[in-house]
Amino acid sequence: MHSIDLLIFLIYMLAMLGVGYFFMKKNTGQEDYYVGGRSIGSLHIGLSVVATDVGGGFSIGLGGLGFAMGLSGSWMLFTGLLGAWIAAVLLIPRVKSDPAFAKFFTFPQIVGYLYNSITARVAAIICFLGYLGFTSSQLLAGAKLASGTFEALDLQTALLIMGAIAVIYTVMGGLKAVIYTDTIQWIILMLGLMFIGIPMSFKYVGGWEGIQSTLPDEFFSFSNLSWQDVFNWGITIIPIWFVGMTLYQRIFAARDVKTAKRAWFIAGLFEWPIMALMGVSLGLLSRVAVEQGALDGFTAAMDPEMGLPVLLSQILPAGILGLMMSAYFSAVLSTADSCLMAASGNLTTDLLGKLLKGKSHQSEMRISQILTLCIGIVAIIIAWQMTEVLSLMLYSYAFMVSGLLVPVVAGLFFGKDNSKAAVSSMIVGGTLTATLTFLEVSLPYGLDANLFGLTASLLTYISVYQFDKKFTPSKNSI
Repeated sequence: MHSIDLLIFLIYMLAMLGVGYFFMKKNTGQEDYYVGGRSIGSLHIGLSVVATDVGGGFSIGLGGLGFAMGLSGSWMLFTGLLGAWIAAVLLIPRVKSDPAFAKFFTFPQIVGYLYNSITARVAAIICFLGYLGFTSSQLLAGAKLASGTFEALDLQTALLIMGAIAVIYTVMGGLKAVIYTDTIQWIILMLGLMFIGIPMSFKYVGGWEGIQSTLPDEFFSFSNLSWQDVFNWGITIIPIWFVGMTLYQRIFAARDVKTAKRAWFIAGLFEWPIMALMGVSLGLLSRVAVEQGALDGFTAAMDPEMGLPVLLSQILPAGILGLMMSAYFSAVLSTADSCLMAASGNLTTDLLGKLLKGKSHQSEMRISQILTLCIGIVAIIIAWQMTEVLSLMLYSYAFMVSGLLVPVVAGLFFGKDNSKAAVSSMIVGGTLTATLTFLEVSLPYGLDANLFGLTASLLTYISVYQFDKKFTPSKNSI
């Protein structure tokens, strides 16, 4: 990599740290640190939502899907559009217009309001573990990108560098730093892909003629996937819009219902078709380059998620490579920082909240920052042990969805308030999905473990609710 590229990259990273320092000086307490003062507009929130949801992990993951199956991989983010728009219509009016939620910082606080404090703590543990894994996936995405671009940088060293930058500016600046840097980072990524990455990759592989003569027709089809692929993506990604802590933080941060709904509609459109098609197209172009033998030392049998960074590192001229890498690192940071903030919010507000009672705003800030730093270090350690970005992301999503979706929907939309049923369904659903996933159990018809976890969660909720209603007619609590 040319020294000018490294200089551009270093300047960009220093700028991100500068934003974190700026907001560290402006934040006055947890209200600013975790929900941005509840006064942020729809465009900033919308871009932050899509940057968080798509981010580096899905960017690198989409490249891997494009490399492996072509344009059909874009359907994964169509489920993101559906989730965003359904949540805008159903969830946001229910949450944002309810005065009971007006002072909440986190998603488990809503669960606690719907049920009780023990239910909230169980939800917080599930959220915390899920977002810890999700943060790790983003740091791993950044490390893959860096090691695939900088020849002298191995994966572990890249992980330490990326982790340090993401953790430090998030620790300093809180949610305001996250949302405003997300806006900048997403604009940089979009412009980089549209005007640099795709055009130069297209030219490098010989244009449309080179692409058609290299790949089979199924790479250009939108049906080169199984129904199980679509079903598994849908059952994992759509529900996350109803249980995602990062998303609730942004609902709380929006000025009003109208602002939040508009932000969610903006986010959906950016997810699909815009980002979906750009991501898989770049992955497809990297596959063409590999098949043509144009990427030194890289074959189709190697990690498909590494094809995209290797392609960009070899085709972009000095100066342009630095800009493009900054764009992709933007995507990584935009998701890593949000997930880190979510995990920190769960730990600080929901699990250790009693320890902060009676302390000054300054003390709250310092404790929040220390805990955010500790979580970031643990996320780096987890990422160190993993190899595939997309799988780690989807595992984290599935764990949260199977544990949280049923009791949240029952409480928010059906007025159910049985805490025994809620806690039981959370534990059964989350545990079953995690067990099936980590044991790599072969499931029928290629279905995702999340389906079985969700089914178990629903049946458990109904069974406990009916049993408790029969033998304890009055409202109960644990």
